[in-house]
Amino acid sequence: MTVLAVPGSKSVTARALFLAAAADGVTVLRDPLLSDDTEGFAEGLTRLGYEVRRTAREWRITGRPAGPAADHAEVFTRDAATASRFLPALAAAGHGTFRFDASAQMRRRPVAPLTEALLSLGVDLVHEEEDGHLPLRVEAHGIKGGAIDLDASLSSQFLTALLMVGPLTAEGLRIRVTGIVSVPYVEITLAMMRRFGVEVAREGDTFVVPAGGYRAQDYPIEPDASTASYVFAAAALSGRTATVPGLGSDALQGDLRFVEVLRRMGAEVETTADATTVTGTGRLSGLTVNMRDISDTMPTLAAIAPFADGPVRIEDVYNTRVKECDRLEACALNLRAQGIEVATGRDWIEITPGTPKPVEIACHGDHRIAMSFAVAGLRTPGTTFDDPGCVKKTFPGFHAFFAELRRTWDV
Repeated sequence: MTVLAVPGSKSVTARALFLAAAADGVTVLRDPLLSDDTEGFAEGLTRLGYEVRRTAREWRITGRPAGPAADHAEVFTRDAATASRFLPALAAAGHGTFRFDASAQMRRRPVAPLTEALLSLGVDLVHEEEDGHLPLRVEAHGIKGGAIDLDASLSSQFLTALLMVGPLTAEGLRIRVTGIVSVPYVEITLAMMRRFGVEVAREGDTFVVPAGGYRAQDYPIEPDASTASYVFAAAALSGRTATVPGLGSDALQGDLRFVEVLRRMGAEVETTADATTVTGTGRLSGLTVNMRDISDTMPTLAAIAPFADGPVRIEDVYNTRVKECDRLEACALNLRAQGIEVATGRDWIEITPGTPKPVEIACHGDHRIAMSFAVAGLRTPGTTFDDPGCVKKTFPGFHAFFAELRRTWDV
């Protein structure tokens, strides 16, 4: 058995940074993820005037319930969707002029559902170039609050941004959701808000967020379940055993459900109170699976699917087309380059068993494409990547980590 320490959760770290900035007092985040996305988020807070003190193992954030200390700021959110979608909402609850821009990759990704909701709440904002995309300028005068409708079918991050800013409004929010994807990520948000002192009520398709603010916390960041999917998939693919401590039965992240997909394919899975273990049995069965709620792990499954004994069909993953790249298409193109037969539709991909040949994987600047096909590379020696450095977004040390795993397992 190999026990592997996985870096902290990107999703939890980003939410914790927002909540810490909004809370009354000093919050300590323990073992946050150190990556391009989270460092960009922390840098954004600093530009907005929040005090953020960082060491390798803990970050201390002095919260400001009244909003940013700066009355003017230029914030560059890099490739980070969480920073690009959460920080404008946080800034809107304060007072000042704030401009948000991002990388070309992030500029292509939508923010319209969030900005339309903020506009309906009376927030003064303007898209400086393409409607519904960054760059964005916010003239903040606080948020009164009230009732809004939101379509969160492209990303749950739009709902999360509004949920988290709700307690900073004068009257609270009633958010009626007309479509939603990645529900487990919303559950993370609600659980973390509860930890910081805010209880959100749910009335059917409506979330009721009270005004009143947050309390600072000493908050440990659990390991990243999406990143752990690569470790678990590697064990299932290689017939080895891997344990990830810190991801147990009480884990916040829905992406831990990926191990249930591996169980259906034939792997042995054990989840205790404080860890999850996957053991490969030498067999991977084909299956049809709906991955709407764990879509960040879709590329992981797609990359190892050729090694199953039957077709693997992944359904209801349209939202993966509007991530760092069109992940569904990127997976299909790389698998075809490897000589694997693939069929795709608007929101599905079906992969036929085969023996992938070693090729240079086209990463499309997407960390999850690179890491997923690195897992499959355990069975396809000679696999290379056109942009191996793109993993810095969530796991800068990934390639060294995986090389050591390969050495340990002698695969």
